Amino acid sequence: MSLIMLSSPHAHGGDSIRMMMFTVILALLPASLFSVYLFGWLSVLIIVTCMLTALLTEAACLKLMQRPLSALLDNSAALTGLFLALTLPATTPWWMAVVGSIFAIVLGKQVYGGLGHNIFNPALSARVILLISFPLNMTTWIIPMSIHMGAVTPTVNLYDFSQCLTLFFGGVNALPAVIAQGLDAISMASPLGQVKTQATLGVPVGQALAAYHYNVLDAFLGFEAGSIGETSALALLIGGIFLLARHSITWHIPFAYLGTVALLSAIFSSIAPDQFTPPMFHLFAGGLMLCAFFMATDPVSSPVTPNGQIVFGIGCGIITWSIRSFGGYPEGAMFSVLLMNCAVPLIDHYFRPRVYGHAKEKGDS
Repeated sequence: MSLIMLSSPHAHGGDSIRMMMFTVILALLPASLFSVYLFGWLSVLIIVTCMLTALLTEAACLKLMQRPLSALLDNSAALTGLFLALTLPATTPWWMAVVGSIFAIVLGKQVYGGLGHNIFNPALSARVILLISFPLNMTTWIIPMSIHMGAVTPTVNLYDFSQCLTLFFGGVNALPAVIAQGLDAISMASPLGQVKTQATLGVPVGQALAAYHYNVLDAFLGFEAGSIGETSALALLIGGIFLLARHSITWHIPFAYLGTVALLSAIFSSIAPDQFTPPMFHLFAGGLMLCAFFMATDPVSSPVTPNGQIVFGIGCGIITWSIRSFGGYPEGAMFSVLLMNCAVPLIDHYFRPRVYGHAKEKGDS
């Protein structure tokens, strides 16, 4: 008799699904607040739109399936909307936020049967769909206000609600010409994009980072371009530590994930420093911290055993570093989690615990 294990958000110690989801939302609060500091009202508009659309879509799905609307109170739809919002650029128009949120709930969650049955992380699934469908919109990074207030003359005041509302619903072309002289006037490359672009031109890593005025401390704090909730490694680390302290997640996936990326980048950057970026660059860049502590640790789409989770984290790390170093996309974190989601049934099969008192016999499968 074979043991079947289902990966679901099982509650332990009296915690409910609703409280578990709310705990993750609280853990994302530092990153969300910092995104408002960097991108002003645009961040607020994107977060509110994604969360509201996710809730309305979930309600519509529950209604169509004749299920009680009380399921909305489990906070899973709100969390999915927040996850998606934090992976989007600040220049994301309203319709893309709406479409992405609908995709996340319908295609990423409900088509599999709802909470506890999806095999992929819903927010990451929607993010990949948007990236493939609208690559220009998804790789346009607006200059954060922290840089505006430094050495760059601001063209769009992200703390001005009317300007942000116009940009969110009408796009950059809806802004007065005196404020924005085209998209290039308000955008800049992300660190990952800068390195990838310069690498295709044969520019060494050190020279590319120097031209970008890259600073490790700024990258750690989050004073750089990128998706609204991915820039600050510090804010995400605070949220991750909070989840670990609350025992909402275990250390196995994030430590294996981050450790693998750090180890690979340390080895290869020491061998070919002009070609490969150093460990600190990888750890603080892009969506690595967000994926390591929040996306990859999703209890529904990750392995159930500690050893399986370590293998899962190592796989995510290898794929992330490989795509960043050799792939066509600058970022590989989201792809790594989705690809490893496919391997979860296989990992659970080989790393499932032996039934107590059951001795494995020859020919036993």
